Amino acid sequence: MQIVSSSSTSKYYVAYLPAYRIEMIIIFASYSEKQEMILFEEALEMISHSAVPLASEFIRLEDSPGRVLAADVYSDMDMPPFDKSAVDGYACRRADLEKELKILETIPAGKAPSKYVGAGECSKLMTGGMLPQGADTVIMIEDVEITGPDTIRFAASHTAANFCLKAEDILKGAKVLSKGTLIRPQEIAILASVGCAVPEVYKQPRIGIISTGDELVEPSQTPALSQIRNSNAWQLLAQARAAGCQARYFGIARDTEQATLEIIQQTAADSDIVILTGGISVGDFDFVPAVISQAGFDIKFRSMAVQPGKPVIFATRGDQYLVALPGNPVSSFVQFEMLVKHLIRLITANTTDELRLKIPLGVDYTRRRATRKAFFPVYLSSEGTAMPVEYHGSAHIHSYIHAHGIVSIQIGENEIRKGTLVDVRLV
Repeated sequence: MQIVSSSSTSKYYVAYLPAYRIEMIIIFASYSEKQEMILFEEALEMISHSAVPLASEFIRLEDSPGRVLAADVYSDMDMPPFDKSAVDGYACRRADLEKELKILETIPAGKAPSKYVGAGECSKLMTGGMLPQGADTVIMIEDVEITGPDTIRFAASHTAANFCLKAEDILKGAKVLSKGTLIRPQEIAILASVGCAVPEVYKQPRIGIISTGDELVEPSQTPALSQIRNSNAWQLLAQARAAGCQARYFGIARDTEQATLEIIQQTAADSDIVILTGGISVGDFDFVPAVISQAGFDIKFRSMAVQPGKPVIFATRGDQYLVALPGNPVSSFVQFEMLVKHLIRLITANTTDELRLKIPLGVDYTRRRATRKAFFPVYLSSEGTAMPVEYHGSAHIHSYIHAHGIVSIQIGENEIRKGTLVDVRLV
């Protein structure tokens, strides 16, 4: 007789053993599979396969910074809509630059010319004003000599044309912004210029945040012996809001299965993403994984070969997501930046490139163990190098006060030599 238990990465074979021994081995194999660590890159891929973009909505232009476009945007007109002056000056024919020119009219910005510029003539024109017919050059006002009440002469040796051609920037009907673009101030200018006063954007993710643990008290309270203040929830709340999400804190789940289940259900009822911290390792009170399953979430992974942040759970329930982060503050901070932000980008269909800097490391960086991918904080020096911040482990959140970014070192690597270019993810 042979019994086979297999996962995506391992197989267990049991042959010709007593029934009680077979049962023990099968239980051990099942537990090992549940605890199996996956690579960080595999975790990102699982999140990518699970994420579904949110619905879209139309909002006012002034409310759209930080949102992501849910539809392409096209120009409703040529830009510029006419030949327009790039300077304050006089519009004339280049062939007449050596002649004394008669001033026909003054054309302020916003007023159409009323006269054709012929031989020996010019029109005074303000920056942004429409170039009159007949003219092919605008003389800058500082290059002009006033020769009479209504005459001028070009006084320089040469001049550029000094005007912008109609539609040289954008043609009517041309796509100016693509779906998936993060709206920044520069995109606001484009939206306004093409008359997109009510852009279509993806909805903001609703993130519900939970902390777990009887040892926690809120920041306004004084901890008793064996208690600590809850910093993770407020840190995550700030990170989520900075990432463009609607974030809400639902409180501390006490260390019972029923209390934890109830707060997860309450949070999930009003959230696209549930984030909780603590209670996911292997301690006597760490029953959160079982409760997550009871709440109807399908756990995709629960451990990554990373440091900090090895025990991280990612689970889905339809188009909802749950991420359970470690209780250590650095672990929760780093894995929000690395994993949760990745999920946020996916469900908002944000295709704008993330800003990452490739900078030489300023000193040698070494570590003793290389069994996991590691993330460590760096600051950017005035010499243009990335310098590791003094870092004492996953409880040392104070180190990130001085950090400008995060650098990673791969599994199997014990050192990064000074001068090596590293990817700095800004935080």
